Amino acid sequence: MPKTKEFTVTIEDKPGALGRCFTALAESGINILAVQSYVEDRESLARLVVDNPAAAKSVLGSLRMIFEETEAVTVRLAHRPGELGRAASLLGEHQINIDYTYCGAEPGSTQMIVVFGVDNLSKAVRVLDEMAAE
Repeated sequence: MPKTKEFTVTIEDKPGALGRCFTALAESGINILAVQSYVEDRESLARLVVDNPAAAKSVLGSLRMIFEETEAVTVRLAHRPGELGRAASLLGEHQINIDYTYCGAEPGSTQMIVVFGVDNLSKAVRVLDEMAAE
């Protein structure tokens, strides 16, 4: 199960601001694989996983955007009822706390990508690797 680079981008909470950020990434050929956005303290925050983190970092920097790059764990699960619950329950059984989660999809895939922000990254990778091997 791969660790992945994840970006948390602070964006103005104004109409069109999120679209400008996503469009700039797209114009540089960067595909967003998973995204979550929300408003907190009158700022829009977007967590995203992209297919080219180095290029995304360059684009976000050129836009003078405030962003943080962190690691998260991803797992590819069958897109059917119960799979997300099974993965989250398995992490809990191993005493791994989930801070947040969101999903996305790869183009042409029948699987979803689930991103977990957890308190024990290496343990989560091991647990979800074992699950994927079943």
